[in-house]
Amino acid sequence: MKRTITILLLPLLLSWMTACSVISSPTQKSKKDISPLEKKTLLQKANRFNNQGVQAYRKGDYKASINYYLEAIKIKERVLGTEHLNTATSYNNLGLVYKRIGQNDKALIYISEALKIREKNLGRVDSQTAQSYNNLGTLLASMGETKKAIKYTEKTIEIKKQIVHKEKIAIAVSYNNLAVLNEEVGNYDKALTSYFKAMKINEEVFGKGHEVTQGNYANIALLYYTMKRFDEARKYAKMAKKEPETMQLDTITVKAH
Repeated sequence: MKRTITILLLPLLLSWMTACSVISSPTQKSKKDISPLEKKTLLQKANRFNNQGVQAYRKGDYKASINYYLEAIKIKERVLGTEHLNTATSYNNLGLVYKRIGQNDKALIYISEALKIREKNLGRVDSQTAQSYNNLGTLLASMGETKKAIKYTEKTIEIKKQIVHKEKIAIAVSYNNLAVLNEEVGNYDKALTSYFKAMKINEEVFGKGHEVTQGNYANIALLYYTMKRFDEARKYAKMAKKEPETMQLDTITVKAH
């Protein structure tokens, strides 16, 4: 019996971030006047500055690290404008250097800016946004702002839980897809294993009464029916709230929400 594979499309995690200018704000005209070749060359230069900043930080040369990051930011703001994701990465890096050397007021400016940009452009439920919340929480803790630090750390945990939730759903969809493929080539035992793995995740995430989980039950019942294991088919058909005799006419689609 033919199943429908559901493909879960998750938003891509972008490495380029929108940034509101902290150091300088170039005009839109200057951005447009940059040729594609010049833009490429300048961005390569900015990336070199950024990498040199990382290396200097690791060596403990924080003054040099700050200078490299500032140079990278200057180029990124000019070339990418004030609403590009990559600039936020340099803000975050620079903020962490300032935090390291105890210049917490400057660190707060840059880390807060990175958070603002990431949350605006990537949304709250994103690993980079969570990173910024965590960075801000640890910074506030070092500044003695314990209550505020607790607030941001709690938000970090909340976001990470939601990310895990979405990842679990994606894994369940993949298990379902793998089961469908194995079933199509007659690998019924492998298909059952994958269906049960998808079912277990969806029971945990959605609960047994949710349509996604009941779709898993229906898929398992249909496969048992194909294998002529009618008692098991009847059991899972009942859990899916379907009649085994009519399910063979159904095409079950498991949807991820």
